[in-house]
Amino acid sequence: MCHGMVDFLWKKGIDNPMHAQTTKLRICVASSGLGHVMRGVEAWAGDLGETLANRGEQVILCKGAGDAAEPYERIVSCWTRNSTATRRLLKCIPNAIGWRIGIGSPYGVEQFTFAVNLLSILHHEQIDVLHLQDPQLAILIQQAQRVGLCSAKMVFSHATEEPPELLNKFSFVQHLAPWHQHQAVAAGIGNAHWTTIPDFVDTTQFHPDTNPTLRQDLAIPQDAHVALVSSAIKKKHKRVDYLIDEVATVLRRRPDLPLWLVIAGGREQDTNELVAIAKAKLGDRVRFAIQYPRNQMGELYQMADVFLHGSLFEMFGLVLLEATASGLPCLFHHHPVMQWVVGPGGIPLDTTVNGTLANTLIDLLDDQPRLEQMKAAARAHCVQHFGRDVVVDQILQYYQQVVGQSKVAA
Repeated sequence: MCHGMVDFLWKKGIDNPMHAQTTKLRICVASSGLGHVMRGVEAWAGDLGETLANRGEQVILCKGAGDAAEPYERIVSCWTRNSTATRRLLKCIPNAIGWRIGIGSPYGVEQFTFAVNLLSILHHEQIDVLHLQDPQLAILIQQAQRVGLCSAKMVFSHATEEPPELLNKFSFVQHLAPWHQHQAVAAGIGNAHWTTIPDFVDTTQFHPDTNPTLRQDLAIPQDAHVALVSSAIKKKHKRVDYLIDEVATVLRRRPDLPLWLVIAGGREQDTNELVAIAKAKLGDRVRFAIQYPRNQMGELYQMADVFLHGSLFEMFGLVLLEATASGLPCLFHHHPVMQWVVGPGGIPLDTTVNGTLANTLIDLLDDQPRLEQMKAAARAHCVQHFGRDVVVDQILQYYQQVVGQSKVAA
């Protein structure tokens, strides 16, 4: 997409001033996977719940496992997707019946059992607004609303590539980028209550710095170039195998270039295979940080010089925010959503063409002034448009619009 259209979409999503809220609402952020799964959905829920609590909002964060480590956290009893109870249930129920009633998969069982117990919490806590990203949970809550079992207004944050016919069921939808709302309008769905509000990043946790200690721990020379990948470590969608191949191409073409690749992320079914592939192709020039603690991810970004992203499409791409907040230039596929997120802090590429990323990476690492300029631009763009307070102000204003001004200010 041309830069003019990207700029147009940016303005459509951002040029909507937000004002301080006037009514204290009771808010619930919910995710059934929080506490036992590491994905973008769970990270979003945890970050939003924590941020709202730190700002003094009346919020509870409902999660499906783990401990209630903070006063605002609630554990919602459920049969998690990997539990023994879930496996036994799925063995007992015929597939046709299970899918018909919404519990035909481990995820479905988790969502259904989570929803049942979440409803009682929403009622007990007198919640005004429920904010979530799990689509099946959203459908179950909507069904409960229709029969009078839930009075809370529900905001569905569209982060999971749901089809238009499902989105059209919801009254309040938060798109994460203007392109998504544009697509909805083109498909003839949506209403005036739908909005575009992006994800946010804590720019105090993710910020430019050097981390010589971590480089030393990973046996990476202090004067080396480090390219970082942060994603689920898998081939499908995240295309980690493609990124390994591109870095291998760089090292073949420029054996003099002191380049190391660090791959961080959650373990997937093909992670072990990718580790073996990377070691075979890159030798000692690759490091893996599997299941790296989320609260320490900022250190990994600080250790790196450039960020590589293999996906051809993202609903948003939170890792791109973490990278740009840390002052890392991003090399990524030229999709409008990712271009909108990264802005001047990276280089959009056609990553379906082998060698394109490798060539660009070589050129960038050979041009230190350009690299430094792009680092500064990445950080500035992220802070201005995706900083935590900037975005959360928009979210709180949207909650007020969703609920209306019927409540008396606290």
